[in-house]
Amino acid sequence: MELLIKNGRVLDPASEKDGIYDVLIRDGVIQRVAEKIDAEGDGEGTRIIDASGCFVMPGLVDLHVHLRDPGLTYKEDIGSGARAAARGGYTTILAMPNTKPVIDSPDKVDYVVNKAKQTAPVHVLQVGAVTKEQKGEEISDIRGMAEAGIPAISEDGKSVMNARVYRQAMEIAAELDLPVLAHCEDIHMVDGGVMNADEKAEALGLRGITNAVEDVIVARDILLSKETGARLHLCHCSTKDSVEMIRLAKKEGLKVSAEVCPHHFTLTSDDIQKDDSNYKMNPPLRTRADRDALIEGLRDGTIDAIATDHAPHSAEEKNQSMRKAPFGIVGLETAVPLTVTRLLEQGVLTPLQMAQVMSYQPARIANLDCGTLKEGKAADVVLIDPAEEYVIDKNTFATKGRNTPFDGWKVRGKVKMTICGGKIVYEDQA
Repeated sequence: MELLIKNGRVLDPASEKDGIYDVLIRDGVIQRVAEKIDAEGDGEGTRIIDASGCFVMPGLVDLHVHLRDPGLTYKEDIGSGARAAARGGYTTILAMPNTKPVIDSPDKVDYVVNKAKQTAPVHVLQVGAVTKEQKGEEISDIRGMAEAGIPAISEDGKSVMNARVYRQAMEIAAELDLPVLAHCEDIHMVDGGVMNADEKAEALGLRGITNAVEDVIVARDILLSKETGARLHLCHCSTKDSVEMIRLAKKEGLKVSAEVCPHHFTLTSDDIQKDDSNYKMNPPLRTRADRDALIEGLRDGTIDAIATDHAPHSAEEKNQSMRKAPFGIVGLETAVPLTVTRLLEQGVLTPLQMAQVMSYQPARIANLDCGTLKEGKAADVVLIDPAEEYVIDKNTFATKGRNTPFDGWKVRGKVKMTICGGKIVYEDQA
């Protein structure tokens, strides 16, 4: 079937298009983008989609998702996570390797690739672990995993604390042109912390996590990237000094990119009113000064991408004190409305810049041939109504996780349709 998307505001950073265009999709490929396209012949077999009032963007790309598969599928599995991605407007997601067992070999990569082909409505790309079993002691089979199709390596969930081992992995990554997705956390400095170290933590009687826990590893990883020539991508940045170090690294011309999560540009530790584990994430919610620095980093281009760090957990795991509950919240189905509500409506980003940080630039960071609506490219497309107002309801989520602080929030910006490879994989029925 052909799809003809009409009257939408096409936002394509790759071609610098921002205007009202029609988009014709045939055989899984974008055939034409023009001001007016009519259905060929009698139009039979062509579905016409009226996108009036909607953004028509390249399918979103998330560099940072936890699918919990294999081994932790009571939290999430590849199929449920991919359906959540489709509902959130994502057509490509990168799965982190901190599963059970850890994805540290080609055969484990193959498991995810094969299961995704069977169960996932969107593109699922498996990231490989930096070290075997993520123990930080011995480098994993990075070359073999690269042959199996990994787009990047990461030790996400922790940092490789042994700088010598990490440097060796970066040298291999540089040789293979694989980005290194860095979770920056000095585990020795966490010291049992569960939220930001500030007056709010003291008031709640909870142990804090200082900014330096992140900042010292950001500095180390930038220096290792400089020395090895590896492409470093800093995950879930949360502090003002991280943003400043990234800004300086870019001025020096280093191969450094960075992402921020919607919860970090939306919330601060002041929003934590009680011991509520839905506000427990790693890195933690920081101060207003940190949040403002992240927003400014997005505004001036220091931060390249928005990623979700989608981290589902069971209700039983999260239904306990922040002292014991695991870190993480779900994010695939709330990223678009939070970005529209907190960044577009506040004038931080333009709609074209939203497409840039949620699709085009994440695709470039991961060396992917997507993130564009150019003719001849794969038809990965999302339609978003930026004006539609609704209330986030965690009970409607496609993910297995319900761990979110945004349940009940009134927001704008609704995903109306997601198209992956020319097929409609999600359509809003509300």
